Amino acid sequence: MDSIVDESLFSVHSFEGEAKGNTLLILAGVHGDEYEPILAANELIDVFRKGILKGKVVIVPIANQSAFDLDSRVGSDGLDLARVCPGDEKGSITERVGYRITELIKDADYLVDMHTGGKQLDIYPLAGYMLHADENVLMKQRAMAKAFGFPVIWGTDPTPNGRTLSVARDANIPAIYLEYGGGNSIRKEVIVAYVKGCLNVATSLGIINNGSEIISPKFHVEDYTPNGGHLQVKQPSPESGLFIPCVSNGNKISKGDIWGVVKNLETGFSVNSCADDDGIVLFIRNTAFVKKGDSLGGILPLKNN
Repeated sequence: MDSIVDESLFSVHSFEGEAKGNTLLILAGVHGDEYEPILAANELIDVFRKGILKGKVVIVPIANQSAFDLDSRVGSDGLDLARVCPGDEKGSITERVGYRITELIKDADYLVDMHTGGKQLDIYPLAGYMLHADENVLMKQRAMAKAFGFPVIWGTDPTPNGRTLSVARDANIPAIYLEYGGGNSIRKEVIVAYVKGCLNVATSLGIINNGSEIISPKFHVEDYTPNGGHLQVKQPSPESGLFIPCVSNGNKISKGDIWGVVKNLETGFSVNSCADDDGIVLFIRNTAFVKKGDSLGGILPLKNN
């Protein structure tokens, strides 16, 4: 059964089996410039429309229509949906969306929130979660992340608020977020990976029997460092200018290695950006023009891998 609800803020597609079971909520388009998750969500709608064994799947293919219409990370009110949850029923457009998304999360048993690096970042495939204080929730999140089949599993600081995951955290609902790719064009391999991963998670929860072979992650890191999962603050640019990267996603790197070069066109001088830790290249700045302090990418430390 495919039940479609257009609530003016966003459309919700709901699929329910004849037997009782888990409710899985799948979100895409929390940021309007992250395209492949939106296309993957639409493919998943077609798959689940054919029927599920038990439980329920709820899909929101474009959570942030206001941002999508602007081809932007943020909505028309200038707010980031991933920073305003649980939102405000009577607030601005993004706050109202945050309020409704929060209601959907609280009605679910499990949450999958799909992202890319948007226009600015290119991200190595990772499945992340907050390091929940409840060991049972944490264990389920680890299992969901493993089922998704991405090469990196990353558990991070549980304290940030405003996110879909912080809403799930407070409601004791196991939740993961996914990051893969980024840029202005569509990469088919990202869509394929997202569809495959979501089907694997749904299969692991007993909702369907349509998963594929799960590949063990290359790296599984859990790190309680405050704001460790905040991508936009890592590897700050030492200068304003044009960024020329010297690294590739997924490759190992050592502290002090050249990350990239920033060329200041006014002065003609170039400044090296060096890796601030040992690990693997997790994401790289995807746009050439940068301002001093902008993130040039980030490293996944492997000290506890």
